[in-house]
Amino acid sequence: MPVTTAAYATDTLPGGTVDTVVIGGGAAGLNGALMLARSRRSVVVIDSGTPRNAPAEGVHGLLGLDGTPPAELYERGREEVRRYGGVIVSGEVASAEPAAPSALPASSASSASSASSAPSAEGDPSAGNAPSTEATPPAGGDPRFTVTLADGRTLTARRLLVATGLRDVLPDVPGLAEHWGHGVVHCPYCHGWEVRDEPIGVLAVGPASVHHALLFRQLTDDLVYFTRGTELDEDTRTRFAARDIRVVDTPVEEVVRADGGGIAGVRLADGQVVARSVLAVATLMRARTEGLEGLGLPIEDLPDGMGRRFASGMAGATEVPGVWVAGNATDPTAQVGAAAAAGALAGAHINALLAIADTDAALAVAKSGATTV
Repeated sequence: MPVTTAAYATDTLPGGTVDTVVIGGGAAGLNGALMLARSRRSVVVIDSGTPRNAPAEGVHGLLGLDGTPPAELYERGREEVRRYGGVIVSGEVASAEPAAPSALPASSASSASSASSAPSAEGDPSAGNAPSTEATPPAGGDPRFTVTLADGRTLTARRLLVATGLRDVLPDVPGLAEHWGHGVVHCPYCHGWEVRDEPIGVLAVGPASVHHALLFRQLTDDLVYFTRGTELDEDTRTRFAARDIRVVDTPVEEVVRADGGGIAGVRLADGQVVARSVLAVATLMRARTEGLEGLGLPIEDLPDGMGRRFASGMAGATEVPGVWVAGNATDPTAQVGAAAAAGALAGAHINALLAIADTDAALAVAKSGATTV
C-alpha cells in the first residue's frame, strides 16, 4: 500500500566514489545522512518517495514536532542534509552489490573535500565510545559497493546505509485498504489520541491482536474485538470481559463505507452490521528488500508470523562488512523519533569506522613514502 509523496527537485548524481550511499529517504535515512554530511562525508540519499507514513495526517510522539505532516518533515530533512553538502536523488534502487575493494582507501582529507559546500566541522570531534568492530579494514582492501538505479545510472560507495523501511500488509477484508491511515490504524501511539473515545473495532490477525486490543482499550470505552477465526482462549475472554471489551466471533464479511467517506461499520457473515468508525489492525510488516538481494543481508522472521526484518546488531551493523541498516527495515515497531535516532547512530558509527580506515590508509602511505592520491 505504498503512497508516493509529492515530487521535489532532485540533485545531480555525483561521479566517482562517495563515502556513503543511503538507500531510503525517510526519517532513518535522512538523519543518518545528516550525521554523515555534518562530519564532512560525501553522502548520497536515494529516495523512492514512498515513506511508510505518507498516508498519515501528522507525525506524533516526536518532541517539538508533534503533528507535523510527514511530507513537511521530510522536506525539512532534505534541506538540512543539503545544507551540509549532502545529495538527495529521487529514484529507485534496482540493485546494490559488493564491488572490488580498493587497496588504498581515500584519505580523510580527500573525503572531506568531496562533500560539496561542506562547512568546517564543529563541536567535539572525539569519539570516546567509537565502536571497535571492523576497526581494521577488511583484508583485501576498503569495501566498495555498486548501486544501480532503475533508470540505469550507477554510483560507487565505500559504505551503505539501508533505510528502506517496510510495507504494511493488511488482512484481505473487502473495503479495508481504502481507509488505511485514516479510519484504519495500526499504532496506538501514532494515532491513538486522534481516535480517542471513538467506537473502535480490532480486526484480529493472531496472538499480537490480543495486546493490541488492550492498548486501544486505554483510548476508548467502546471496543469490539472481531476474532476473524483466530483462537481466543477462555482466560483471555475473561480478561476482555473485565475490561468491557465485546468479542464477536461471527466471520467478518466487509468494511462498510459511510456516506461521508469514512467507516460506517463492519458487516458480518450473518448480515449484521456492527457500527464502528475506526478499525485497528496489527499489520504484517515486511522489510523492503527489493534491489538489495545482491548484498546477501541476513533476514529474520518476526515473532508470531508478523513479518520479516533485516537482522542487525549494534548501531545497525550487519554481517556484511560495510553495510548498516536503520529504521523500520530492521526495527518494525519504531516510530519516527526512534527511526531517526537509529539513523543518527548508524551514521555516527559509519563515520567513526571510516575515520579509522582513512587513518590506516594514511599511515600505509606514510610508511611506504608514497604520495596520497
